[in-house]
Amino acid sequence: MTEIGHKLICEEHGPNDLVEYATLADQSAFEYAMISDHYHPWTSTQGESPFVWNVIGAIAQATDDLRLGTAITCPIIRYHPALIAQAAATAGVQLPGRFFLGVGTGEKLSEHILGDRWPEHEVRLDMLREAVDIIRTLWTGDTTSYHGEYYTVENAQIYTLPDELPPIRVAADGPKAARTAGEIGDGLVGVAPDEELIETFEAGGGEDEPRYAELDICYAEDKQEAIETAYEIWPQAALPGELMWILPTPAHFEQATAAVSKDDIAELVVCGSDPDEHIEAIQEYIDAGFDHVTIHQIGPNQAEFMEFYEDEVLPAID
Repeated sequence: MTEIGHKLICEEHGPNDLVEYATLADQSAFEYAMISDHYHPWTSTQGESPFVWNVIGAIAQATDDLRLGTAITCPIIRYHPALIAQAAATAGVQLPGRFFLGVGTGEKLSEHILGDRWPEHEVRLDMLREAVDIIRTLWTGDTTSYHGEYYTVENAQIYTLPDELPPIRVAADGPKAARTAGEIGDGLVGVAPDEELIETFEAGGGEDEPRYAELDICYAEDKQEAIETAYEIWPQAALPGELMWILPTPAHFEQATAAVSKDDIAELVVCGSDPDEHIEAIQEYIDAGFDHVTIHQIGPNQAEFMEFYEDEVLPAID
């Protein structure tokens, strides 16, 4: 059975709006939500980037049943993993049985801000392994000292722990990260309907773990209006190769996306109000092996999007 979730995008919405949208999702047929964790938006047009852990606390007070996870927290450079261990434990208390921690190797856009070196991906994967080990060790509640290759923890103890520890889902966009996700995680988070990614994740040990995907869409009654909105707000969806991971500022993303056309966005983002197009895109992820598909509605049209999905799309998803 596939679950469909709602993506709360901190790069597009302020903290109060995010809480409102989470409340709408809690009252809707969406079964969970995921929330981004950035220091910067991708482009200045998006215009927001609140501190996600404050927002999570507010969502915990505003919702009753909504399951919520981060997508994606990078616990290796901007954050020390010991701080994420405490933050996620607190979120687990505020959202008992409803919170999960999504982690990954991050993007330079948000992780370079303290002046740290931006390592190559293989090094960041090693850092992530160590970070997850620290988080799980601290979640035992014991006094912990840890002297690793990348991180040091001295006499740290987390006192506020939930009865049910949050699962840790690991993001991957290639085979090395997928295998790592299978080895250290309690689930996979992907952004493309890649069957081989899931096979590698399962080969790494993730056979019985959940598999989350993210799908960009832009609902509007008029398809051209939806394309215009997606092009204005989310042009980085069309950037090729590794640019997403290595560009350091929103200004650099704006320079890079100057070459992106509306046709490029229309090919990559499901735009408009034809339910069959939305269902087909979701089914592509299901066919690849994902059992959770998180829908990112680009732009401010959130309530109408949720109503459209409840009426026209979700009933068709098995």
